Amino acid sequence: MQADPATIELLNDVLTAELTAINQYFVDAKMCADWGYDRLAEKFREESIGEMKDADELIERILYLDGVPNLQRLGSVRVGETVAEKLTLALELEKEAIDRLNAGIADVVARGDNGTRELLDDILHGEEEHADWVERQLALIAQIGEPLYLAQQIRG
Repeated sequence: MQADPATIELLNDVLTAELTAINQYFVDAKMCADWGYDRLAEKFREESIGEMKDADELIERILYLDGVPNLQRLGSVRVGETVAEKLTLALELEKEAIDRLNAGIADVVARGDNGTRELLDDILHGEEEHADWVERQLALIAQIGEPLYLAQQIRG
């Protein structure tokens, strides 16, 4: 089924963001594990895998629409040097994704592409959940302080 080229470009833009997020959350997981923050490492790893599943669905949709998935294009991976910085950068990444997805949903709805709308809606829901989790972590750091927060991230 051939789609509007603008839809393929939109899906590739979302794919680029997902591939970038996979890498960002993967390195965050590895760094947190190295620092001994096993709970955070596990959460970042889960997020990386979640982004990978989103990328898989985007690739399938692009192929279904007779497009070519662009796996060569990546955004900048923003690596935080502290846990608080990692969370701040993750929140920025999620907010960018939410804005991109909301705009994309409006575009595909205007074109009558409900299949792509449904996919983008599902991805949006996951991004909103992750942004909410990150905001709660940053609020906890502000309320109890970073040392106490980090002590809670050690599994032992």
